Amino acid sequence: MFEYKIDEDLSLKLIDLRDAERIFDLTENSRNYLREWLPWVDATVKVEDTREFIQSSLKGFADNKSLTTVILYHGEIVGVAGFNSIDWSNKIAYIGYWLGAEYQGNGVMTRVAKTLTDYAFMELKLNKVEIRAATHNQKSRDIPKRLGFVEEGRIRSAEWLYDHYTDHVVYGTLAEEWLK
Repeated sequence: MFEYKIDEDLSLKLIDLRDAERIFDLTENSRNYLREWLPWVDATVKVEDTREFIQSSLKGFADNKSLTTVILYHGEIVGVAGFNSIDWSNKIAYIGYWLGAEYQGNGVMTRVAKTLTDYAFMELKLNKVEIRAATHNQKSRDIPKRLGFVEEGRIRSAEWLYDHYTDHVVYGTLAEEWLK
């Protein structure tokens, strides 16, 4: 099982079916905030929906195609982060994340993204890590900026969010840049 301690307050643990109720509750409590940026929120209406997501995530991990972890802050699940996909042919990991609204502003996600990037380069020996964020999601865009990722471009109409398309900004860093 994947478990990684970041510091005294923070760790990552492979998502597990036993986490379903807490993740669902966290989604419920942050529903309005999360809905602004994430397309799956309206489809998550019961704990069973979260269980299905977890099962899919565990299959992706078993198939070596993704890594989904829960974020533990002071021992409590406060969000989800990981590699939404890993492109082994091109050695690229795509980081995705979300954090409960009440846990923002403590540097949690910046530390998590840094740790995932370290893991991608040092353990998985990948060449590139990408983070994509909605153009207007400044909090999410600030994370790769703080970590020194390069803004590589914009994807127009990248994602349908309930009643409109949103553009994404793509940030990337290479192993040779990160490991200097």
